[in-house]
Amino acid sequence: MILPADFVPIAEESGLILSIGQWVLREACRQAREWNDLGLGVVPVAVNVSAAEFEAKDFLSGVRTALITTKVEPQNLELELTETVLMRDADIALMKMVSLKAMGVRLAIDDFGTGYSSFSYLQRFPSDALKLDQSFVQQITSSMQDTTILNAMIDLGKSLKQRVIAEGVETGAQRDFLRLHECDEGQGFYFSPAVPAEQAAALFQAHA
Repeated sequence: MILPADFVPIAEESGLILSIGQWVLREACRQAREWNDLGLGVVPVAVNVSAAEFEAKDFLSGVRTALITTKVEPQNLELELTETVLMRDADIALMKMVSLKAMGVRLAIDDFGTGYSSFSYLQRFPSDALKLDQSFVQQITSSMQDTTILNAMIDLGKSLKQRVIAEGVETGAQRDFLRLHECDEGQGFYFSPAVPAEQAAALFQAHA
């Protein structure tokens, strides 16, 4: 197992990130289609998008092709874009996001709170979800300041009519805090580590 933090920078430097990203997108959509065909119901998938992928000229056509070839409904694909990626050229990012929304794809702003997006752009970006960075979540029980900031970020997401997703949930105390403050969703080792597709299917069946 090699963590993304270890291989993504190398893939970006070598130029391999584009082909890797295209494969990941197709494979995620293919897997979602397979789960649906197995009778597990609709299983939405979320895919991280790197700066190099998002800025590539054929990015939009690549997304469209992946949806067509795998026959996945666009609303069951969510693309995750970091604030840093979006703010590199906010106006072009906005146009691409509008095009993706026109396809029916859902969009999430990843690692929210660590970038430099302004409130004006947050209002303009047609995103569906804010993913709160794990650095805030992991300090819930030890830092009053981070707790205050996290609560404010949840409120901000609600005011913008976004789904709010907390990253890096590892303890019951963190889950309880997020539930108390009406955070919509959480992800992290508290719920499950990353698992192979077959094991994920078994989890879906167990909780059906």
